[in-house]
Amino acid sequence: LVALAALICFVASGAHGAYTALAGMETVITVLFLLLYLLRLDTRMRCLFWPLADIFNSVTAALFLLVVGLFAIIIKTNKGTLAGGVLGLILLVLCLVDAVLLCKKIRLDKARGRSAPAK
Repeated sequence: LVALAALICFVASGAHGAYTALAGMETVITVLFLLLYLLRLDTRMRCLFWPLADIFNSVTAALFLLVVGLFAIIIKTNKGTLAGGVLGLILLVLCLVDAVLLCKKIRLDKARGRSAPAK
C-alpha cells in the first residue's frame, strides 16, 4: 500500500519519470510476490528458492528507493514529490525489515531441519 501511495503521489505531482517508474515497478513486484505466496505457487514451482528471490528483491528495491527518495526530498519540486519521497523512504525501511525477517525465517527453518521437502 505504501508503494501504491508513493506511485500516486509521484504521478499526481508530475514528477520525473524515474520516480514514477520505480514506485510503479515496486508496486507490481510486491503484488506479484503477494499473489505467489497467497496462491501457494511457491510450493508448486520449486525451480527457484522464492524466499531468497524475495530477499534479493527487497535489498535491490531498498537501494533504489534510497536514491530516489533522497533525490525526491532534496529536489522537492512540489508537495507531491516531497510526499512521494517520504513514502519512498518509509518503503525503504519496510523493505529492509522484510529482508531481515525473511533471513531469520530461512535460518530458523534450516535449524529445525525443514529445508528438505515433506513427503
